[in-house]
Amino acid sequence: MLKFYNTLTGHVDEFVSQIPEKASVYTCGPTVYDYPHIGNWAAYIYWDILVRILTANGYEVNRVMNITDVGHLVSDADTGDDKLEKGAKREGKTAWEIAKFYTEYFLQGMKKLNLIEPQHITKATEYIPQQLDLIRKLKTKSYTYQTSDGIYYDTSKFIKYADFARIDLSAQKSGARVEINPEKKNPSDFALWKFTPAGEKRDMQWPTPVDLLESAEELMGFPGWHLECSAMAMSILGETIDIHTGGIDAIPVHHTNEIAQSEATTGVRFSDYWLHNNFLKVDGTKMGKSLGNLYTLEDLEERKFSPADFRMLILQGNYRNEGNFTFENLQAAKNRLNNWRNVAALRHQIHSTSPTKEKAVSFYATIQAVKEAIDDDLGTPAALKITDEAFSKLSSAKLTDIDRSSLVQLLEAIDLLLGLELIKGSPDISDESKQIILQRNQARIQKDWKKSDELRDQLAGEKIIIRDNASDSIWEYDF
Repeated sequence: MLKFYNTLTGHVDEFVSQIPEKASVYTCGPTVYDYPHIGNWAAYIYWDILVRILTANGYEVNRVMNITDVGHLVSDADTGDDKLEKGAKREGKTAWEIAKFYTEYFLQGMKKLNLIEPQHITKATEYIPQQLDLIRKLKTKSYTYQTSDGIYYDTSKFIKYADFARIDLSAQKSGARVEINPEKKNPSDFALWKFTPAGEKRDMQWPTPVDLLESAEELMGFPGWHLECSAMAMSILGETIDIHTGGIDAIPVHHTNEIAQSEATTGVRFSDYWLHNNFLKVDGTKMGKSLGNLYTLEDLEERKFSPADFRMLILQGNYRNEGNFTFENLQAAKNRLNNWRNVAALRHQIHSTSPTKEKAVSFYATIQAVKEAIDDDLGTPAALKITDEAFSKLSSAKLTDIDRSSLVQLLEAIDLLLGLELIKGSPDISDESKQIILQRNQARIQKDWKKSDELRDQLAGEKIIIRDNASDSIWEYDF
């Protein structure tokens, strides 16, 4: 049974989609103004597992991930610079150039981490008409008001506003959650559309439709950060989606505002399931530029760690628990992945003759157990433990006791569910190296230990290690 912890209900719920065998998913994507750090990437690894387990359960996934390339201000109070404009000033480029560069960089990072690409990757700047139309509908229903700096959503009009994040609005002091704006009717009100300040010209701005304004003046502006997610999700996936994902930091403001503007517009629930990932700390400390611990994938690669090593590290924790990154933990994850690849390499060493029954490990039972672990609220730690136990049995088994086709099926299933690319990461060795192994085996039969050792050293020079047991000489990679 597929089940997730649903922030909306506050407990683990069985997943039932609106349309049988189809699942609509919306993922809050990156704000493309700077390089994403490992904490950002951890979230996308978790949601990749979500897509994989939905697919494994027979669902046809239709997923939207937004690219925030305008409107995300540095403050939740709708004040300060737009992050894209800030990035443009930092690098001496236009906001459009910044958005293009970091969008391409992010998409390349997705490929490095073997993340399944969403069916729809949507940019906020390409959905301006849809966002303006959403404001228009909200205005018609009297949810908006205008200030000197923009068009705002009146949260007091949406009775359920505090329910999702379980906010006690009556106990909130003005400015406790967001900074004070004297023109706002309520501290929790948020900008749907911001006006370009008088005398300024932004790289990214659009004419504000006259019918949205209180007067016929001509004002340029840009959308608020929250607006884009609702507009994109509903434009592509419909008024109610099955699953919405994001970080826990988005719960009290961003996701609360998404729900308010979406449900006020449609009158129906915006998303049936809300999944939120927890933070990733570094050495037990919150990440921050001032601390110098905002590591990127390139930083890890410079230290000889691959994106796959990092992916393994993230899968060792549950998405709802606070993670902790250390280079010691990353090294342990790398070692684990390398051990798994050596087990995957056994398929190159098994003869075509298969045993009459599974003697080493129950492959089908292992596949089912791994899937059931992930079915249970994306339980990747348990899935990894089950795989460890199966692989431990395989690595100590006689090669003649392993059915090659069943092993390949197991590896394919693990790759499908966990995305670690074990098959791709465990290529066969060369025919020349195999000949050396045969020569070494012959030398051992003849008890020519000197020659056997020389051939072993020759293989070691090719990064191949020989592991001898009572029945076989098994080669492994020297990573």
